[in-house]
Amino acid sequence: MTKDSVNTDLLSFLTDATTPFHAVGVMAERLLAAGFALWSDASREPIVAGGKYFTVRNDSSLIAFTAGKDLSQGLRLVGAHTDSPNLSVRPNPSVNRFGCNLLAVDVYGGALLNPWFDRDLSMAGKVSFETGTGELVSRLIDFKAPIAVIPSLAIHLDRDANKGRTVNPQTDMLPLVSLSSGDGNFDIHAMLTAQIAAEYPDLDIKKILDWELSLYDTQAPGFVGLNNDFIASARLDNLLSCFGGLQAIINGVDSGEWNLFVANDHEEVGSASAVGAQGPMLNDVLRAIAPDPVDDRALRQASWMLSVDNAHAIHPNYPTKHDELHAPLLGSGPVIKINRNQRYATSGEGAARVRLLAERAGVSVQSFVVRADMGCGSTIGPITATETGIPTTDIGVPTLGMHSIRELAAADDPAKLVDLLSAFYNRVA
Repeated sequence: MTKDSVNTDLLSFLTDATTPFHAVGVMAERLLAAGFALWSDASREPIVAGGKYFTVRNDSSLIAFTAGKDLSQGLRLVGAHTDSPNLSVRPNPSVNRFGCNLLAVDVYGGALLNPWFDRDLSMAGKVSFETGTGELVSRLIDFKAPIAVIPSLAIHLDRDANKGRTVNPQTDMLPLVSLSSGDGNFDIHAMLTAQIAAEYPDLDIKKILDWELSLYDTQAPGFVGLNNDFIASARLDNLLSCFGGLQAIINGVDSGEWNLFVANDHEEVGSASAVGAQGPMLNDVLRAIAPDPVDDRALRQASWMLSVDNAHAIHPNYPTKHDELHAPLLGSGPVIKINRNQRYATSGEGAARVRLLAERAGVSVQSFVVRADMGCGSTIGPITATETGIPTTDIGVPTLGMHSIRELAAADDPAKLVDLLSAFYNRVA
């Protein structure tokens, strides 16, 4: 695929993948179109050599794999995560103040909060409800239109705002959704019932029971810069990596190799969940692939995983935030992420394997090591390596504004990531 076709496809994916649920839904559609079959590791359905399979849990985590002929060569795995920091709607969210209806929200993950002010926000996620026949049903919804906004406090009322503004997530981050009609709080259950009826007109909705809903920026992903050098979008961390892994396994379906792509939810809050990287999902699939315990251990020891999560590009306005010898540049290719304290899973041999793979694939790579006087973030890499015993290397595309409502990557880098992961699945090295 060309750089332009990759970026066009990426922007379409980012537009539709407004929540982890929607991201998995889009990935499932693309896998089905590429000939993958929906499969359950809990079934006794045999895995056939040459087959292409995927499984979904909680509608927010997904594993896809291609069945090769020889398990002794191990699996090539790519891991990413579907979630991004956001504002999540609380169970009792209706707030009425001074003629305005607002939503009470929780901050999910390590969100950079200031950029959420004065943005046109919509809402999407999963709603569970009882039907007229008494059945419990869950469906995904997406309002798409801007239905909320968090206005900033005018500088006239906060003269020190530009000197160091702090944000209280409990009191400062309530989005406005409407003017009050004078009869108290607005009815979110009625609002959700109407939205479900609009998206699923054949359903008989009796009662809304609960939801997992989050707000998102309605500004579409797009190119920025005089020469369209940059891609600006919400949720680049880590849907850019999900897109790269998905595209690569679809590209490599005829390689005849055992390849696996895993996209876990809940990385931004620690991965400790039934569908997070610390949960059983990947191990369940691995045991279904190799049911015999001896074969299972041999498979893991022969496998190799790339944990793909965005990396911190050096910020031209804040160069002292990076070690000058390990400062990834936008547009210069994927980054090998190294931390000897195991915040990243990369070993020296793992980094060497990526460098050899990249050289043979014709893709430039960079290195990132956090400054010795700063803390280091982490990924699903160390967790997955710990839970599975599979050697893992952490890589990612360099980005700016990570965990902001709108993040930035170079337009040259997504195609380089797809090329590198495709070479990985095709065992170029």
